[in-house]
Amino acid sequence: MRVYPRRMRRRVRWWKVLGLAGLAGVAASGVVIARAERRRRAYSPEEIRDRLRNRHAEANSFSPAGEQD
Repeated sequence: MRVYPRRMRRRVRWWKVLGLAGLAGVAASGVVIARAERRRRAYSPEEIRDRLRNRHAEANSFSPAGEQD
């Protein structure tokens, strides 16, 4: 068994902590992406078209404050 100096042991611990934090971040972002994908796929094509048409109508009905209809 090899005994490392105290300074070396702390460095190794920090790398382990950083590595575990990185893995946790990757896993968490994967969960968020999977959830969003499931939510997106839950709509039927007709629902998506209707929602896009409604958004488009709302965007076109908006006029800037300086202009009058």
